Amino acid sequence: MQANRPETAARDIEHRSRKDARHDRIFRGILRFCALLVLAALLGAALSTLWGGREVLFKDGFHFLTSDAWNPVTDNYGALAPIYGTLVTSIIAIVLAVPVSFGIALFLTELAPGWLRGPVATAIELLAAIPSIIYGMWGLFIFVPFMADHVEPHLADTLGKIPFIGAVFDGPPLGLGILTAGIVLAVMILPFISSVMREVFQTVPSRLKESAYALGSTTWEVVWDIVLPYTRSAVIGGIFLGLGRALGETMAVTFVLGNSYNITASLLMPGTSISSSIANEFNEAVGLHRSALIALGFLLFVVTFIVLLIARLMLRQLAKREGK
Repeated sequence: MQANRPETAARDIEHRSRKDARHDRIFRGILRFCALLVLAALLGAALSTLWGGREVLFKDGFHFLTSDAWNPVTDNYGALAPIYGTLVTSIIAIVLAVPVSFGIALFLTELAPGWLRGPVATAIELLAAIPSIIYGMWGLFIFVPFMADHVEPHLADTLGKIPFIGAVFDGPPLGLGILTAGIVLAVMILPFISSVMREVFQTVPSRLKESAYALGSTTWEVVWDIVLPYTRSAVIGGIFLGLGRALGETMAVTFVLGNSYNITASLLMPGTSISSSIANEFNEAVGLHRSALIALGFLLFVVTFIVLLIARLMLRQLAKREGK
């Protein structure tokens, strides 16, 4: 009996090892399937939009990308105006949202008293849960009149008179326009960027910051020399996450952008974006018009992919610079 115990234990160990190996293979296969399913869904969506827009893309080709014409009556379509509006409004949103998000994250992690951090952080995160159509209604009924009555006349009378840059702020105070859409987008992406920054700022070891303070560093020096280098990659990732949200936003931009296919240097003039063009016209579109709108959807895939590719390249360069 005693002689059989080692053999029985060995068989049990071998059986358990085979069982664990089988479970590992099953688990690995499930994870691989989930990853491939996401890639297949993304590739399928891109190919379906490419196929749906084939009539315009194969008929007009490069002209579709460089033309700013958009005339459903004559079936003359160009994607330059929607692409321009999408990029400009997103850039405005990032330029406005990143400094404010950085200030919010810095305040909550370094300066705010303990009793205030929780409520403010919760309020910021609740902004991300507000539906985009609510932002659009707020922008149309509250923010657009405010811009038309108070902000845009002042911009036109001051910055609009300066040579060279005056064209950017010259125009009638309509309220609806690229600048208004960019500001509304900035408000929408602010909670995403600030939440990411706050979370990664909290991962910095306290010993590093306390050592810097002990050496006489100011709060700004600690943030600039300790916190940001430690969290640089995650901060850039959060910024590009907000940029991706701004590029694809539909309803809020549709309410306040103005739906004009004219490309002008002035940020006060109405414009259009890829997503707002699709939302405004897809229900009534037929034939080549519908193909042009689907082709715009494919271009939005391409623009988003390029933005994500730039983010990956930047993070890879940062990793190489840090010796990782």
